[in-house]
Amino acid sequence: MRYAPLVVVPCLLIASTYPGEYRVPVTYWMLSMLSALAFVAGRRWPVFASLAISALAVPMFVADAWGLSELVPYLGAVAVVDVTMRAERREMVAVSAAGWCGSVLAGIWFESHEAFFSVTTAVKVLAYVGLPLLLGLYLRSQRELAANNLAQTRAAERSALARELHDLVAHHMASIVLRIGVAQHVLAPQDEGVREVLADVRATASDALADIRRLLVALRDPSLGEVALVEPDAVDAEIGAAIDRVRAAGFEVQSVFDTQGNAESGAADLDAIGRLTLLRVIQESLTNVMKHGDKKGLVSVSVGRDDNRVHVRVVNDVEGSPRNAGHGLVGMQERAELVGGEMTAGTNSDGKWEVHVSIPLVVSGGLS
Repeated sequence: MRYAPLVVVPCLLIASTYPGEYRVPVTYWMLSMLSALAFVAGRRWPVFASLAISALAVPMFVADAWGLSELVPYLGAVAVVDVTMRAERREMVAVSAAGWCGSVLAGIWFESHEAFFSVTTAVKVLAYVGLPLLLGLYLRSQRELAANNLAQTRAAERSALARELHDLVAHHMASIVLRIGVAQHVLAPQDEGVREVLADVRATASDALADIRRLLVALRDPSLGEVALVEPDAVDAEIGAAIDRVRAAGFEVQSVFDTQGNAESGAADLDAIGRLTLLRVIQESLTNVMKHGDKKGLVSVSVGRDDNRVHVRVVNDVEGSPRNAGHGLVGMQERAELVGGEMTAGTNSDGKWEVHVSIPLVVSGGLS
């Protein structure tokens, strides 16, 4: 859909060409193709693309176009629909609509000064500007409705899964831990080896039960987002993929993994929820970098561990708190607290924005 104008616009111009009667001027071709290219660029810069298309539409409105080629300037209306549907802030929609409205009014003015101050002008503005806005708002509401329905469906699935885990797996694991405790009390005095084995089995079962309980909390809490556990050997690859996406967006990223001489991030030593937390913190931090960071600055991602914790630091050139990052920071805070970790976010001594999360290798505190 994004690249459709690159095909549709030339087809409209070719269909309007009649040898011996009418040939689309070269300047009109150039303006039309520039508009199509600007629309493609709208994927990354929607407002600037919309304003560029609106500006290019003015000379095309004035030009002596004929046939289907007259439709090309109205690509500006499609750009308004696109911005309205995808914009994060109302100001972006207002700027895009104002630019297109100005182009429409300019086209009407150059076409006929006398007819400019008439009811016809108002009707054209409502049709050419108002209808794209309404269509964009409708499509936006449909997308949001579909996203909400999907989120509700997934939340219901997570709740059902949490109930099953609680009623079946967690119950049986708790029973196993209890019975091992009884066995320790009865059999331990008879054999030192038996006592050590039972202690090890009970510790392993207790750790598994704690993992299940933390997973239940994550499944039941929609504010923590999607739950998808990560295998130990897959975390580093996922972190690398997240860093590659930021580099592809035009940022310079320096990654440092310092884990007491190990090349890996140290995530393999965390439990399942800990690994997920580590990965999601890095992904969310890098998403904020792409939204609010300065491409001229250096982004630093470092993961290190000491005897008790794995530490994550993401640093980038942003003065003060990134705008609209509140929900992401809250989500990272909640994830860190879920695994007994700590998080800080703010301007460091170098004046750069830094997110620091530490995750304990052994979770402190249990969940009931």
